[in-house]
Amino acid sequence: FSNVISKSDVKSLAEADEQEVVAEVQEFYGDYIAVNPHVFSLNLLGCCQGRNWDPAQLSRTTQGLTALLLSLKKCPMIRYQLSSESAKRLAECVKQVITKEYELFDFRRTEVPPLLLILDRSDDAITPLLNQWTYQAMVHELLGINNNRIDLSRVPGISKDLREVVLSAENDEFYANNMYLNFAEIGSNIKNLMEDFQRRKPKEQQKLESIADMKAFVENYPQFKKMSGTVSKHVTVVGELSRLVGERNLLEVSEVEQELACQNDHSSALQNVRRLLQNPKVTEFDATRLVMLYALHYERHSSNSLPGLMTDLRNRGVSEKYRKLVSAVVEYGGKRVRGSDLFSPKDAVAITKQFFKGLKGVENVYTQHQPLLQETLDQLIKGKLKDSQYPYLGPNTLRDRPQDIIVFIIGGATYEEALTVYNLNRTNPGVRIILGGTTIHNTK
Repeated sequence: FSNVISKSDVKSLAEADEQEVVAEVQEFYGDYIAVNPHVFSLNLLGCCQGRNWDPAQLSRTTQGLTALLLSLKKCPMIRYQLSSESAKRLAECVKQVITKEYELFDFRRTEVPPLLLILDRSDDAITPLLNQWTYQAMVHELLGINNNRIDLSRVPGISKDLREVVLSAENDEFYANNMYLNFAEIGSNIKNLMEDFQRRKPKEQQKLESIADMKAFVENYPQFKKMSGTVSKHVTVVGELSRLVGERNLLEVSEVEQELACQNDHSSALQNVRRLLQNPKVTEFDATRLVMLYALHYERHSSNSLPGLMTDLRNRGVSEKYRKLVSAVVEYGGKRVRGSDLFSPKDAVAITKQFFKGLKGVENVYTQHQPLLQETLDQLIKGKLKDSQYPYLGPNTLRDRPQDIIVFIIGGATYEEALTVYNLNRTNPGVRIILGGTTIHNTK
């Protein structure tokens, strides 16, 4: 079994085993999907009804999360987001399992206990709505990654063997080295990959004169064939991303999204959203996304012009199915619901910090945005995350800074957050963070 099995289940199995063929029952804790070396998902969509857990999904999430803890041999202290009833509920359910199965969780104590931090997606509904420009995140946003598989069957003129491809860092070196790089770098790396392939190709074709040559070729062939497959796969994927970026005018759309997510200039934002809503190249999907971002950011602004933008959407012929999503996203992740301040710096120090960050120059106008998770984890690593906003479950608290952190987002994580965690792991030696979610989102 891939998780803890109850005594009653074992009893049912024994009663059904009339031929006595079952010799033994074993538990291997793998009841979750490992996505990246530091990311996992439970592949659950729609885990809550309104603001409350769907009972079956709560039970499934508890199982998945406890299986993860058992497979990593961690018995953590638990903190949760106070503004989310769902986070508290899940924290309590996980704690119940740890208490009930105390023998299984009796691992060797570490000096600093591991920490499980449970968050709610509704605290940051902005991150899943943004276009992405690093390879893995961009592929998921524009093509969709499903259990490491990508469906390319809709790509114009696609060959039969490339209708579905697998992108897995474990057995694709190019992907492993490029998954967190931005789109421009990937373009030049693809070019290098092709040139390398071309350089190897003629030699192997020319010199097949002796048996030894042929033997050498056959020995090298699997590597050669693998490389050929890798080249054609990534050239196809990057080519399709490039086509979609041009067709949907995504450079311009993304620039305005970043402005909506990171800056506080209302009149400029409104003007830019209006301009893009008039642009026929912008799809109804992207038009709706821009209005959703505007609605979340400027929800309580004195000059809020949401009704006008909704009229613009209607005049553009955007379907009611999409228009309804604007009010739905505000209800889900609006100011009333959020426990943290998504948009404005808290104090003078933060404002100065932001100003200096601006002076150093943004590496890229399309990747200014940092998920809220970046700040939350940064505070946690420094031992400064407020107990008043993220209380511990139970009486004990950590005296030292945490070293082993598991973050779980109810309502799903994103590949942008996976990149954040990857960078934090790289820049904080001695700290290991694992990110999980009920699912891995893209805007769709």
